[in-house]
Amino acid sequence: MSTEITSAASGRDRSGGHGRILANVPKHVVLILASLLVIVPVYFVLTTSLKTSDDYAGDKFGLPTQLFLGNVLTSLRSGRFFLWFANSVILSFGSVIVSTVVSALAAFAFARMRFKINRPLLSVITSLMVIPPVVMIIPVFVMLSSLKLTSTYPGAILIYAGIITPFSIYLLTNFFKSIPHEVIESALIDGASPLGILTRIVLPLSGPALVTLVVVNALWIWNDLLVALVLLPKEDLRTLMVGITVFGSRYNRDVPVAMTGMLLASLPMFVLYLFGQRYFIRGLLAGALKG
Repeated sequence: MSTEITSAASGRDRSGGHGRILANVPKHVVLILASLLVIVPVYFVLTTSLKTSDDYAGDKFGLPTQLFLGNVLTSLRSGRFFLWFANSVILSFGSVIVSTVVSALAAFAFARMRFKINRPLLSVITSLMVIPPVVMIIPVFVMLSSLKLTSTYPGAILIYAGIITPFSIYLLTNFFKSIPHEVIESALIDGASPLGILTRIVLPLSGPALVTLVVVNALWIWNDLLVALVLLPKEDLRTLMVGITVFGSRYNRDVPVAMTGMLLASLPMFVLYLFGQRYFIRGLLAGALKG
């Protein structure tokens, strides 16, 4: 009797296990396809940058027959790579710093202060995240032209900071709300000012969220092409993405050199993510789920 019951239970377990496996097949297929969409371009860039022109012409998608590093020297010597790199660093981190300071002040007010238009104003700011920058490029250009800020670092930094600030406020507001209210009350009882609470208590506890903002916002600005192309038309102010685009068109017949330039352009953000990955996922999930 017990043997029959055990056999029946085992049968149900096996059938249930097979059912769960079959139910998860579509998810696994989607994940595999999504992974291939990322892995295949990365594989193509890496392998192509290590080939000579003749090697690439013989086999475009295969592994290189021999490792060729001359494309790196050609990419660095051609164009104005280091100037473009410096421009991108100035714009990315200048915009991130301005946006983070403004967003931290605004998010603290939305999360910890009570005023009449708190929720409506936060909703309006959050809704700005869905507006694509391309629809704002003409009025932004006209505005900067009237202020004589086109082709300047301050003008581009202000525009980039304005674009990334709504997302920053949204994420920091939700993260600040997750900080225990008792901590804030204790600081108020001790006589701390709101600004003191923000700088001495809230921000030190918000490391994951701040790292997430730096990585996400710096990555977006670093990879942007449209805003930099329109607002910084001077050759000396080109960002790395704009310069690499011109560089790629110049070397459109020498694909390995163009791929090497794109690979070099992506390395700084890859390194930044490696340093911040410890806090990145935790900060992104906390900012998205805690509210």
